[in-house]
Amino acid sequence: MSYRPHCDTWILARPKVKFYGAFPNGFLHRAVELLGVGPDARVLHVCGGRVRDYPERGFGPNHRTVDLDPSTEPDYLMDVRDGLPTIPGGWDAVLQDLPYTPADAEHYLDGAGADFFPKAGPLLKAGLEVVKPGGRVGTLHYEWPRPPAVKDGNRRHWGIREGGQILKVRPVALVHVIPGWGNRSRAYSVFEKEAPTLAPTRRPRLVQVRPDVLALA
Repeated sequence: MSYRPHCDTWILARPKVKFYGAFPNGFLHRAVELLGVGPDARVLHVCGGRVRDYPERGFGPNHRTVDLDPSTEPDYLMDVRDGLPTIPGGWDAVLQDLPYTPADAEHYLDGAGADFFPKAGPLLKAGLEVVKPGGRVGTLHYEWPRPPAVKDGNRRHWGIREGGQILKVRPVALVHVIPGWGNRSRAYSVFEKEAPTLAPTRRPRLVQVRPDVLALA
């Protein structure tokens, strides 16, 4: 690779809320900043029905949630294994906090969460499909999710096919998240769906249309 993702370590406080799998305190606004979006951005929180409950900044006015648990009152009530909600123009960013293992998933839906356990790799691909070109997807997990790959001639690239084009995917950050006592360390990975390359524009040139008249062509 000709680039190196941004790597860091965040040492954060224990969660300030009591529900299972909550973000460490201070994680949310840092995570959103690494998504490279502004305060009015349209951000989708995947498996994040309770993200509004965090007593910290980071949840913006145009952020929306998708979850399978109706008690969290998400904006989109759906099984994310079947895909993610779309909006015109695409989401500016997606932040995913799925259960890390089937045992973790059992803590949700009154013990039935393991029956709906999503995997990190397919969910990353789903997130990349619904963000706009140039948008980013962040995933908090134990593992580094493998980006999707597409074949372009005899070569394979990290990327997805969209509108007849191949849009490359690149990792932009990998952060080791160390929570305070009583919680578990995780990795926050951020990937970007690159915008399509614009074809170079031809410079105009002068053309003599008559002996005494020049025109741009």
